[in-house]
Amino acid sequence: MKDANRMDLKPVIPFEPIKADKIPVGDHWIAQVKWDGVRVLTYFDGSNVQLFNRKLNERTLQFPELADIKRYCSASTVILDGEVIALEKGKPSFHNVMKRDRVRQPDKLPRAMRETPIIYMIFDILFFNGNWVVDLPLNQRQRILGETIKSHDDIQLIENFDDAHSLFDVVTAQDLEGIVCKDLTSKYGIKGKDRRWQKLKNYHDLIAVVGGVTYRGDIVNAVLLGLYDQEGRLWYIGHAGTGKLTMADWRDFTEYIKPLTIRERPFINKPERIKSGIWLKPTITVKIRFIEWTEGHTLRQPSIQSFVKIPPEECRLE
Repeated sequence: MKDANRMDLKPVIPFEPIKADKIPVGDHWIAQVKWDGVRVLTYFDGSNVQLFNRKLNERTLQFPELADIKRYCSASTVILDGEVIALEKGKPSFHNVMKRDRVRQPDKLPRAMRETPIIYMIFDILFFNGNWVVDLPLNQRQRILGETIKSHDDIQLIENFDDAHSLFDVVTAQDLEGIVCKDLTSKYGIKGKDRRWQKLKNYHDLIAVVGGVTYRGDIVNAVLLGLYDQEGRLWYIGHAGTGKLTMADWRDFTEYIKPLTIRERPFINKPERIKSGIWLKPTITVKIRFIEWTEGHTLRQPSIQSFVKIPPEECRLE
């Protein structure tokens, strides 16, 4: 790309990895830990620093530690790409980093900074000393990063690993989110999302009871999930509308549940953010894939894998 004026650093939509089921093969591939946090790009035009997330919402207020860019970056102008994380018991906690991300009032920030310190995990560079570097291969961009970034307790360069399989085994054992495999010869695709970067997530599976549904028009678009406790009470644990069901599957399911609708909520707790749920007799069970349990005891990123023939009473809270 052409040289840019140092005062024209406009926020861009960052490059995204695609989901993959297999680790790519080849000497030009490296793997990195997929840190569970908030994607943040840092823009420094020579005088001002601004932070934006991947949806182009400004986050300079929420993460002021990164605004002192001369503390950790020697570039005269720069755009850095990375992940802001917050730890809990030594592991990244998406819940904790979202506490910081949700701060909107400056007077609440000092307490938030004390209670939830962050770490900026830097993994790419888009603009450097007056020039766009997105057309350089990743290995050259990483070399620039290594020469430009000074690590601190709260500023880290993400490490490359040649053995992606071993890294994924470690990530799985440590119950981290997953890995990202990257082609060292690849350019950085602004607003892009393709096979140059591939993410493999460390998912968990469980069997849950369907206690309700929501509709979009005349077709069910999500199922409300629950698990039983030792007293036989059904607890709502989240809703899922994505996964492996086709539109034909959703239509068939819509017809199947018509005789199962009931008036009373089967869950002991009231589902949050569900205003138009239709309750069902809890007889259907479904295999769900998810990332983790939240502190609110619901599933994060649940997706439907298949309906299964498991007795509902066997679907229990651990």
